[in-house]
Amino acid sequence: MSGLEIERKFLVHKAGRPYAAQAYASSRITQGYICSERGRTVRVRLSDGRGYLTIKGPSDPDGTTRYEFEKEITPDEARQLMKLCEPGMIDKTRYLVRSGRHTFEVDEFYGENDGLVIAEVELSSKDEPFTKPAFVADEVTGDRRFYNSQLMKTPFSAWRDSLPQEFR
Repeated sequence: MSGLEIERKFLVHKAGRPYAAQAYASSRITQGYICSERGRTVRVRLSDGRGYLTIKGPSDPDGTTRYEFEKEITPDEARQLMKLCEPGMIDKTRYLVRSGRHTFEVDEFYGENDGLVIAEVELSSKDEPFTKPAFVADEVTGDRRFYNSQLMKTPFSAWRDSLPQEFR
């Protein structure tokens, strides 16, 4: 896949983990970054026994849109490329939850990012309407702290107290 990625990010009400019960699928994801500077990233991911290499360009000023190129690679290639990654890995479970015509990807993080849960929805245009599930809360689109490439460098454990208690 390649082209423009238009997405919005939100904090999630975690009490009772409603997103897990509503999910039609989930997968464990491990990912690292070969490069994560000036908003450009080269990511390596393993998910459900499959490998991926993703290159993303810098986001637009409001953080909703950026170029993305993704290619499936073999799991062995992904494991080898992970040896080249910057320090710090992202470990999370992704839950897929349908809401209207859209699918929300809800990421529950582990390790140094334990306690953080973020939902993302991909859109075909910035102004495309969508229905948020009840567990979706405050929008954090464009807040770089919530980018996976930043969570690798400055994990949630270092700044969790800056968020309201319900999101820690």
